[in-house]
Amino acid sequence: MHETLLIKHAVGGRTFVDSDHQQVTYQAEPAEGNRWSFEVQNPPEKELEELLKWRSELNVFLFRHYGEEQPTVKIWFYVQDDTVKYDKAKHTLTFAARSSIEYVPQQFGYKL
Repeated sequence: MHETLLIKHAVGGRTFVDSDHQQVTYQAEPAEGNRWSFEVQNPPEKELEELLKWRSELNVFLFRHYGEEQPTVKIWFYVQDDTVKYDKAKHTLTFAARSSIEYVPQQFGYKL
């Protein structure tokens, strides 16, 4: 399985972090009370100011790619804006998500 992390602006769709195209490492782990805890090391400096500016309008996605054996699973997280923090000394972005929706994108949409 290959996993991709995306952090996007919910309104405009601008991508701030894409683990497939940027040199970032991350951890995403379940936390207490159906929450999730995220830690992103070395988020792109050029995107960081805007990401923090729009902290109340972030969407976070994990894509779990399984190749041919099963379809990709998408998990959409709702970020708690008051938890978005950046530690400049450690180059680490942290935040929590209060809820999530997991689905298979191929199962949705209009089919002719």
